[in-house]
Amino acid sequence: MRPVSIQDYEDRASVILPHDSLDFYRSGAGKELTLKLNKSAYDRIRIRPRVLQSSARRDLSVRLFGDEYSMPIGISPTALQKMAHPEGEVANGKAAASRKVPFTLSTLSSSTIEEVGKGMSKAPRWFQLYIFKDRRVTKKLVKRAEKAGYRAIVLTVDAPVFGIRRADNKNRFQLPPNITFANMDDGKQQRDYGAYYDERSDPALTWDDVEWLLKLTKLPVIVKGILTKEDALIAVDRGAQGIWVSNHGARQVDSEPATIEVLPEIVAAVADRIPIIIDGGVTQGTDVFKALALGAKMVCIGRPALWGLAVNGQQGVENVLDILKKELDNVMAIAGCHSIADIIKDFVANESSYEKI
Repeated sequence: MRPVSIQDYEDRASVILPHDSLDFYRSGAGKELTLKLNKSAYDRIRIRPRVLQSSARRDLSVRLFGDEYSMPIGISPTALQKMAHPEGEVANGKAAASRKVPFTLSTLSSSTIEEVGKGMSKAPRWFQLYIFKDRRVTKKLVKRAEKAGYRAIVLTVDAPVFGIRRADNKNRFQLPPNITFANMDDGKQQRDYGAYYDERSDPALTWDDVEWLLKLTKLPVIVKGILTKEDALIAVDRGAQGIWVSNHGARQVDSEPATIEVLPEIVAAVADRIPIIIDGGVTQGTDVFKALALGAKMVCIGRPALWGLAVNGQQGVENVLDILKKELDNVMAIAGCHSIADIIKDFVANESSYEKI
């Protein structure tokens, strides 16, 4: 039977993927409270449809950083996608290009910046970046991304050190023999993911390093990993061109809030000065609708794309995107929205707004 939901794809991927790879993709930090919250927080938000709004025609397209996309759904950066499918990030990027949505490539990908850029041709793509201790490595990555036609730099700021992921620790997770960090050519490849990252990460980073990056590149810089209004305001004041509300897929610190929980305070603080992107826990078109209503301009998925990739490569990712688009279009029709701009806060309410009978 053809998968008809993101859950269907996750269920199939759970059977296909090797145990250690599956745990690497699906696990979170600690006892995984935040991992659960990312999904359950969406369930506490109700949709308030308006009827008889003449919503026969609907336009899901959006513009962001000068590019037009078919819908406000993008693909988040995730590492080592060749563990899911031999074509890895190249297939994922091609799927995004075919559906005209943004794809963000991870620094710690198993396909190179150039391979993904070639596969996506002229389609918009973004590059996720860490600022490493060795700034020469970081600078080289930025310049490669610029040369390969990437349209934005997504700077991850929530990982000064590697999070404690119990599933990976129990499995003693190692990179499979045929997979490497394809973008890292420092001659220090190793199989231990966490140790590899901690050797290169810089816990001493400050906001001054964000300004260093802004001076290094002319591409828009999106700061990813913001969970408070205080940090959002600093990002704006320091010159960031976008904010990505994210808790790293709940993989860094357990007991952090769900991303949808903090979105309203960040939106209120930023006040439309720069666009806000969100990821974490999105599995349905209704989730996308709720995030848009609360002020996000783009809603991104990480794990759902991996499930599609594992099940059927590029076509699997395309179908995941098609499912979400169909679901979003459906709720827009029923809720009475003609365009993405019509999806405003009046369309949602917290479950606490309704009396329990």
